[in-house]
Amino acid sequence: MNTDTRFETAERAALRASVRDLLSKHSDSAAVRRAITAEDGYDHTLWTRLAEQIGVAALAVPERYDGVGAGLLEVHVVQEELGRRLAPTPMLGSAVLGVQTLLLSGDEDACTRLLPATAAGESVLAVCWADESGWSGTGVRADGNSLTGTAHYVLGADVADVLLVPTSVGLFEVAPDSPGVEVGRVPTVDPTRSLSTVTFSGAEGRRLTAPDDLVDRLRSVGMIALSAEQVGAAAAILEQTVEYTKSRKQFGRAIGSFQALKHRMADMYALVETARSMSYAAAHSQTAEDARIAKVYCSEAFEQVAADAVQLHGGIAITWEHDAQLYFKRAHGSAQLFGPPRSFLPDLATAAGL
Repeated sequence: MNTDTRFETAERAALRASVRDLLSKHSDSAAVRRAITAEDGYDHTLWTRLAEQIGVAALAVPERYDGVGAGLLEVHVVQEELGRRLAPTPMLGSAVLGVQTLLLSGDEDACTRLLPATAAGESVLAVCWADESGWSGTGVRADGNSLTGTAHYVLGADVADVLLVPTSVGLFEVAPDSPGVEVGRVPTVDPTRSLSTVTFSGAEGRRLTAPDDLVDRLRSVGMIALSAEQVGAAAAILEQTVEYTKSRKQFGRAIGSFQALKHRMADMYALVETARSMSYAAAHSQTAEDARIAKVYCSEAFEQVAADAVQLHGGIAITWEHDAQLYFKRAHGSAQLFGPPRSFLPDLATAAGL
């Protein structure tokens, strides 16, 4: 697998190797399938190993809150490796969105109380944010400290120990077992990622400090982290497709030897590598514009690579026993997370002066 050498330091390469090695031992296809049928939708033992042995949940947490004190580029490396395996974990919902919500809030008391357990992998955060139409607004309203409304598409709410609730008037902390809180998992096209709705009916929240642009900044962080997942998954299904075409024979030849299929896989490779460059550039800059670009390009690249992989595998790819269908579903599910690609095109066109 290639990496973008502009951002691949020796420390990040070592981190990548450690995460990949652990996942190769404990998150193969059979383990992923067991996890998605488990009650909580993820493998607790795998998450504990990742948190304790490698410290993935602590990477972006400052040392004063018992974290590693690394940065979002290190988180990006982990996200890419988790994407390769489609490993269901609380990483994106808790260790990325949850941790960044607290850090962006600037609330010292909340960070001191909540981040150490999150960094240790002992506590899971869930950000209850989007309204029914998507992530550009908030689904919950606040009247004083009383919360009413429904947050949609929440990552990890059904397994969370703490709910963080952005509203139009501020950020609130709520215990998931509080009176007036109802959490329900919803059906999704992607079985490897669970989403929930969280309904608040006069639930009492603890008000935290937060900047006015918290939601916009959080959305950018989420899109950039998601793009790393998409790149990792696209690279993995491409590699599986190349291996399959080397072994599958038709007309007495490996199908990978046919020129038309070579061209198809070369195009897939180009999509993966350009998506990787855009994803890492966005992780480096952390700007809203680069986040949108990475979101659009990586979503569409992964969808195209997954679709081509299904076609090159043939009918076997759409059977439950084969992993290609899981990558295909992840591609289409992740493309909609934080907003479909088309929703960002008008802003990008304006920024480009079109």
